[in-house]
Order: sequence, then structure tokens, then C-alpha cells
Amino acid sequence: MNSVDKMKWSVDKMKVLYYDCFCGISGDMNLAALLELGVPKEYLIEEISKLNLNSEYEIKTEKAIKHGITGTRVDVILKNQVHNHDHIAEEPLNNYHHDHKEENIHENSNTHTHEDYESHDFFHENHHTHEEHSHAYDHEHNNQNHHTHEEEHNHSCDENHAHTHTNNIEHHHRNLKDIENIINSSALNDKVKKLSMNMFIRVAEAEAKVHGKTLYEVHFHEVGAIDSIIDMVGAAICIDYLEVDKIIASPVQVGGGFVKCAHGLMPVPAPATVEILKNIPINTGIVPFETTTPTGAAILAANVQEFTQKIDFSIKKIAYGIGHRDLEIPNVLRVYLGEKEKLEEIEEQYILETNIDDMNPEFYGYVEEKLFEIGALDVFKTAIFMKKGRPGVKLSVLINEQIEKDVLDVIFEETTSIGVRKYKVEKIMLNRDFSKIETQYGEVTIKRSYYNGKLIKYKPEYEDCKVIAKENNITMEKIYKEVYKEVGDIYDKQ
Repeated sequence: MNSVDKMKWSVDKMKVLYYDCFCGISGDMNLAALLELGVPKEYLIEEISKLNLNSEYEIKTEKAIKHGITGTRVDVILKNQVHNHDHIAEEPLNNYHHDHKEENIHENSNTHTHEDYESHDFFHENHHTHEEHSHAYDHEHNNQNHHTHEEEHNHSCDENHAHTHTNNIEHHHRNLKDIENIINSSALNDKVKKLSMNMFIRVAEAEAKVHGKTLYEVHFHEVGAIDSIIDMVGAAICIDYLEVDKIIASPVQVGGGFVKCAHGLMPVPAPATVEILKNIPINTGIVPFETTTPTGAAILAANVQEFTQKIDFSIKKIAYGIGHRDLEIPNVLRVYLGEKEKLEEIEEQYILETNIDDMNPEFYGYVEEKLFEIGALDVFKTAIFMKKGRPGVKLSVLINEQIEKDVLDVIFEETTSIGVRKYKVEKIMLNRDFSKIETQYGEVTIKRSYYNGKLIKYKPEYEDCKVIAKENNITMEKIYKEVYKEVGDIYDKQ
């Protein structure tokens, strides 16, 4: 039982995860911070092993210190990869001199941490050959010295940081479809799969836009792929384990300055990072280096529901994920686990609606199923009379903004609609949770709703009751009566 499990989280309080990104965020810093927060390392490793990629990596964790702040540091070590780097120097264009006095540097002649290869374009365009990914830096790095991405390899240049391999292992490129297959064919639970793919798609979309490619034309280079998989799938596993009600973050520090590379002068943050962080508040220039990587940006963009500096919850636990580079400020990611009162939730959503009078009515059921499959919050149909007295149907779809394009794709491809109206709505929802009760017919999930912190209603989940009714050859009404009898005995006495 870890420290998070030991905490007593009240049903009338909201469990909050807060990212304090005063020095940005990277994939390994996020993993380190969430492990420090209470996710057991053994649990993380066991779950990630379900990807069936164990032969490609090793996860190493340890305590580390930055500017007197103690936290956890994570290294994803690539197995059986030996790299020779002849690099074109990428240097900050300022007078800042960085002293590489790094705590807890590991020496290993045959392994590198994943931060060595965290690129700003770790999806590489598919027309590149393996040879096109070699480096030609001014200075040479001997493979006997174990170095990290944040020490020297803080690349802000497009595609200029893939690696020449001296071993005889044949390397391939993984594209987004390959990543989907790895994740979806694994034994991970459905929530972790969905969270993981949400993060990968954010990165893929950004890289595709930056390079002028379609989503499936950009490729993951193998050396960078495994660490990105571990970072993002690991993030999903940890978030799922913590079972938080809401994820919040501060504005994101991205760093600043320019770097000189083969393409010329490139700004920090990198183009892909900026694209991922679009519509998210950022801060710049605290140090003349990159402080937020594309992986870190994707973790925030896909999971954070609110960006604010306001901390209006009680802090129960604080943790630090330690970065690799030594900076003038603490190179750490700070996270808080906290509690706040569960008030009735007001959520901003959108209605997409269209009037249809020339479609086969049998198609509506199929369209509705597809809309729910892609994440529509509600779908409903209203009988209407259109111009010239024609009967029609108003199809209305309640969505959040993230799935708007997918919903429009279904409407325009699967119906006869040639236009859609969109308007913003506020949805006021009671706080809800779920529990299970045992009946004489089997286990049924109960949805409970609270108002002003008090339980005011509950109902059995329809799908559970349907399965039990079929299995026992009894009516739905009988199941519902049995459930309400059992639930009433429990809750009416409270």
C-alpha cells in the first residue's frame, strides 16, 4: 500500500492533480514526478511490459537533487544500441556558459538514456533513408561517456538528430499505425489505451502540419520511438492509477533563445512543440534553452482540463521529477495532489445540429452509433417541419471541442446534410460516482448523484441489467426492482 492509497479521499471532494510547470516539462520528468507522487515503480513496469517491448528498453529510477530539491529521476535506457555521434554543434546564441556538473551521471558504454534522443521532430518524414539521419557535430562524443539529452542534445532543429548505429541491428521506422497496433494489441486497459493514443495523435498532428505531410506519412524513428512510447504510455498508466477527478496545470514555461543547426538559426521552442501547445498559455525565456519537449507538451495538451496559476485546493502531497540539465533555476517538474470541494460542475460544451429531410430513416441508428463511438456526449433527433411543409429530422449532437472534426466527418460522410450549425452551451451537472452492489442475480453498477455534497439519487446501469436479464431469462423490470430493493436497504438508512 503506497502513500496515495493510504490517503482517505472523501466522496464529496474532488481529487486534483496539478502540474506546476515553472521549468517546463519533459516525458521523463513527468514519469519521475508521478512515481514520486505515489505510483509504485513495480506497477508501472508491470503495466508497460504489456506492450511486449521489454527487449528494447530498461527503466531506471533513482533519487536526485537539483538546487537542493530532492526528487526522483527516470532514465529509459535503450538496450543493445551503440551510437557514434559526429555532431553539428547546436549552441545557444548568447553568453550563457553551462557547467555540466550533473548529479548522478551513469557510465555505461552500451546504453544511452532516452533523453539523448528526444527530438523536436521525432516523427521523421518517410522519404528519409537511414543514412540521412546521421549527425555531423563539430565536437565528438566518445561512447564511453554516458550523456543525456538535456546535457548536450537539446535539439531544436528539424530531423537533424537521428543516429548512426555502429552495431549490426537493422533499424526500421515506426509510423502512427505501428504505434496504434502496439498499443491496441496490448493487454493494457481501455482507458490507458485511449489516453496513450490521444497523446500520440497530438504529436503526430503537430509533426504532420510542420512538415506538410498527412498524419500517416510521418514516421517515428526507431531510436526515438521506444522512449516516446514509454513516456506517453507510462503517463497514461500513472494517470489512470491515480484516479484523479481533474487535472490542472500552470502556464507552461518553454524556455527561449535560438540554436544554430544545419538549417540555420532555429527558435526555442521548436515548431512542433509550439503547435502542440496551441491555445495553451505559455511563458518564455526564463533560460536560454528548451525546457518543454514535444512529449511533455503532448502529455499536457491531451490530459489537462484547465490551465491556471490559481491553486484553489488543499495540497495533500507534493512531488518533484528531476531533469537532467543543470540550469540557473531548479530544473524540476513539481506536481501536487490535492482535494477541493465538489461543487456542481459547469462544463462548456457545443451543439452541432443539422436539419435533414431526404435521408433513409433506417440510417439514423447507424449514424447515432458511429457518433457515440467517436465520443459524442449525446445524440438526439427531433421531428420538425421544414419549408413547404416537408417533414424532417433535426439531428443534434452534444460534443466537447476536441472531437468536433470527427463528428463533422461522420455527419458529412454518412448523412445527406450539406451544412451544420454550431453553438456553445453550458452544461450543469451533478457530481457523480459509481459503486457496485450484489443482488441475487449478480453484480450491478450503481450511478450515484450528489447535490450540495449530499446523495440525492441513484440508478442502476442499464447495460449491466440487460446482461443479467438475458443470462437469467427474466424481465428487466424484475432486475430493476431487485436492484432498488438492495440499494434502498443501503442508502435509505444513511
